[in-house]
Amino acid sequence: MRVIVADHPLITHKLTYLRDKRTDSPTFRRLAEELVTLLAYEATREVRTEPFAIETPVGPTTGVKLSNPKPLIVPILRAGLGMLEGMVRLLPSAEVGFLGMQRNEETLEAITYANRLPDDLSGRQVYVIDPMLATGGSLAMAIQYLAERGANDITAVTLLSAPEGVAHLEEETSHLSPPVTLVTGAVDEKLNELGYIVPGLGDAGDRLYGVV
Repeated sequence: MRVIVADHPLITHKLTYLRDKRTDSPTFRRLAEELVTLLAYEATREVRTEPFAIETPVGPTTGVKLSNPKPLIVPILRAGLGMLEGMVRLLPSAEVGFLGMQRNEETLEAITYANRLPDDLSGRQVYVIDPMLATGGSLAMAIQYLAERGANDITAVTLLSAPEGVAHLEEETSHLSPPVTLVTGAVDEKLNELGYIVPGLGDAGDRLYGVV
């Protein structure tokens, strides 16, 4: 698994305000969207394209366009929805699927409760988005599921990661045939005893949408 920690002062700036417990939900949502767009720029460096002939006002030339099948963006519900707008802003022609995954707070294991994906992902380039890579259980399960359906290139995009989650994801995806890439805004210090990233930013879903 390739790991890319996006090193850019604007990313660090926006992460600082996302971490701040005084940041309210509307501001948190806006900052998360802006940050995801920056991360998506890094994540899509190898998006598949094909030549495309056009006419400029001066003469003919050949550019590129996104190849078919179009990329698929898969937010992990619910917190991943807060990242979706930032991704589709950069990839407006991409298709969108959904996976509902939830962490058991006692066992810290992930369970799937919703699935809105094409049955066949053969040849698809997939971007799976989730704000936090904590224990790594949810993302590992999602990536394995996407690979089983035929995806042949998978990139995970997260705002923050814990070293334990990165290591777990690396271990759980090492046997998969499609290449797996992780693009994240930062790798923090550790997980605490409750499975939260330290220093982190708290529960991303609660901060995006309020406590439910």
